[in-house]
Amino acid sequence: MIHSQLEEYFRKYYHVCSRVAYTMVKNRADAEDIAQETLLRLLLYCPKFKNAEHEKAWIIRTVINLCKDLLKSKWHTSTVGMESVPKEGKPYWYGTAADSDETLEAVLELPERYRNCLYLFYYEDYSIREISGILQVPENTVKTHLKRGREALKQKLMERR
Repeated sequence: MIHSQLEEYFRKYYHVCSRVAYTMVKNRADAEDIAQETLLRLLLYCPKFKNAEHEKAWIIRTVINLCKDLLKSKWHTSTVGMESVPKEGKPYWYGTAADSDETLEAVLELPERYRNCLYLFYYEDYSIREISGILQVPENTVKTHLKRGREALKQKLMERR
């Protein structure tokens, strides 16, 4: 039973978890580890959810918290990551349209507060209210981050041309 449940969660959420984690940690290996840890916590704690959206929101919130934990850890702050390797030398984000998505690359370069809101809104199709719940910030803050994030994204894309 647990094996089939794990397969179902993996099929349903692994890519979402790894993409959300990647937007924060910008490292494919760490993002995959966080995705696996999130699914493991889902199995271990067996939380009760109101519906599928509540389940997905819990998973994304867990991913975000694990990313924050990793980013503030002593190991992470005292090592050099793959970010120092030139773009040509690192094939990241396998199996998605992001390989050639200039917009997503620009989104990933934005500050975290804008990056998370833009990614959840445009790439995961969450509403402002849902993003507010996931990120645990007021709806007006999400609106502000979306507005400023769009402006910063527009500026970044203009600079590339």
